[in-house]
Amino acid sequence: MNQSIEKMMNEHRLIEQVLGALGTFAEALQDDPSLPRADVAKFARFFQQFADKCHHGKEEDRLFVKMNECGFPTEYGPIGVMLADHNEGRGHVRVLAAIGAASGPLTEHEVEQVIEHAEAFLPLLAGHIQKEDNVLYPMAQQSIPPAEFAKLDANCEAFDREVMGADAVEQLKALARELIAKYPPCAERLAAAAACGGCSGHR
Repeated sequence: MNQSIEKMMNEHRLIEQVLGALGTFAEALQDDPSLPRADVAKFARFFQQFADKCHHGKEEDRLFVKMNECGFPTEYGPIGVMLADHNEGRGHVRVLAAIGAASGPLTEHEVEQVIEHAEAFLPLLAGHIQKEDNVLYPMAQQSIPPAEFAKLDANCEAFDREVMGADAVEQLKALARELIAKYPPCAERLAAAAACGGCSGHR
């Protein structure tokens, strides 16, 4: 497996765990609406900064560009589906971020919004990860010549170093560990979400 693909798949495993923690948080919120607003902000920060800026950033600015050079269109087909998923996910996370940025206890409406968007985001992102791991990434490995993949590996390393910064990545991983420890993911819920997200109802 190429270095950049292996790195992205490892990032998927961390994102899945935080996604599972978000599911646990949303379920807990139904029983205890007084859970801290700050935790909504923490989930939003992880998904905006790590899942989107760091991980999706490498895909959109590095991997998908290289695949496009090898003949994969970005407007439709596998890459088009992945980009649509990215944009749909950003919409859910923007709502969480806005709620997290407000002050005071969560209102009843905000609790409903957090639960609604978390429950929609869970199958979307879990199914998206399955499609990338099992369809898109294998396509990339079969289609991109070895010499070009070596360049991609170097470019992905440079992305983390120059766009994100090593300290920022480590801080986000620490945030992930905090959220996972506080809201342990449910493996069964994640598996069900991935199965639902990968079905025809979610592209």
